[in-house]
Amino acid sequence: MNSYRSGRSYENLERRIFAGVGEFGIPELKATQLDDVCEFVGFNYAAKCHSRQDKGVHFFLDDYQFNRLWTSIDRYVPVLSQFKCILTPDFSLYTDFPKAMQIYNHYRKHWVGAYLQEAGVNVIPTITWSTPDSYEWCFDGEPAGSTIAVSSVGCMKNAECRELFISGYREAIERLQPTRILFYGLVPPECTGNIVSIETFQNKFRGADYNRR
Repeated sequence: MNSYRSGRSYENLERRIFAGVGEFGIPELKATQLDDVCEFVGFNYAAKCHSRQDKGVHFFLDDYQFNRLWTSIDRYVPVLSQFKCILTPDFSLYTDFPKAMQIYNHYRKHWVGAYLQEAGVNVIPTITWSTPDSYEWCFDGEPAGSTIAVSSVGCMKNAECRELFISGYREAIERLQPTRILFYGLVPPECTGNIVSIETFQNKFRGADYNRR
């Protein structure tokens, strides 16, 4: 096997290789606290956003809208560093994805988060999970005692999806003991903790319809 790496892109390994934790070497994020909740804009609006120091950036979007952060991250560091905080990109962990793809997306989320933290960006971990089997690795690299973010959008469409969300949420709270949970979407009554619903700039003009998805 050729162990030589040229200057070409090898899944960002030419930029940084983190020691990683767990079976799959997931880059580890540092805990962070967000005492004053701010307005959030989607990554797809970040470049055109004004008053960035008072806003956060979320990635509760279709993956194609932020995959460029993974492929060209150095291009976006100067912009993202101007915001109050950045949530880690929640690359999808769909339950029908192959396990290898789910782990890859978890790795990518953490690589981006760790890379931005090293660049001085205030990064808040977005916690995602799939089926209960994913609990073996989906919390690897996540900090305990931190402000975290979660989203229920798209997870309330049927009883099975709702059950998977509630189960994963409870597991995350038990394992990570977060100080605050930034919650995007409808907050089910079963979800407990220091929850703060986050509002985005876009949703001010959409009303509450996103909460019903």
